Amino acid sequence: MRFRLRIEALGMFATFATFALAACSTSTQQSAPAPVRPITTEGTILTPAAQAKADSGRPRYTAADVRFMQGMIGHHTQALTMVALAPTHGGRADVRVLAERIGVSQRDEIALMRSWLVARNETVPDTSASHDHAGMSMPGMDMAGSMMPGMLSAAQMTQLERATGPEFDRLFLTFMIQHHQGAITMVSQLLAVPGAAGNVDIYRFAADVNVDQTTEINRMRVMLAATPSGTPSR
Repeated sequence: MRFRLRIEALGMFATFATFALAACSTSTQQSAPAPVRPITTEGTILTPAAQAKADSGRPRYTAADVRFMQGMIGHHTQALTMVALAPTHGGRADVRVLAERIGVSQRDEIALMRSWLVARNETVPDTSASHDHAGMSMPGMDMAGSMMPGMLSAAQMTQLERATGPEFDRLFLTFMIQHHQGAITMVSQLLAVPGAAGNVDIYRFAADVNVDQTTEINRMRVMLAATPSGTPSR
């Protein structure tokens, strides 16, 4: 049945094409010069209708989307500061492996967010400044200078930096759970804004952050429960 319908459809298309060619041949002398049509990056010529459809389908974004990407860059930057301590401070191999994986994924995501902002001529946060224990210009602040959800305070960062061995492992897992929960809160806040995350890139990225960090939180809770004096963070 499907094959017969396909043949009938092809037959109708061929008939239509025949009539179209005949019409074109009788009006060649009177037709105006064909307009120049846009060409895609693949070299394909688009009809005006196709071009209009392509233009209307281009993903748009909102100010909330921009703030989310800018804030998440700073948020991820603090996570990189945290994981950088694991090789020299951590006691357990599984904690060091986890820290390395978090570092790789969040560096990749920072690059993605920076590219997204640059492509739209939006401001890219400066993450080159080191962590400020006074709480000023600290990675993870939004453009208004407010701390993003889940961010570690200056006191918490100092506590983590001074810890070693099992104590570092316990604090690292506890603080990273807090940090990840903050990122999930940021996703929820974005989705609560009318019209936000309508851009397919933003929606896909936010969904990935939510899923990935939820998975890592569950893993870290198990690891924390196996750490001396460790209790799962809620």
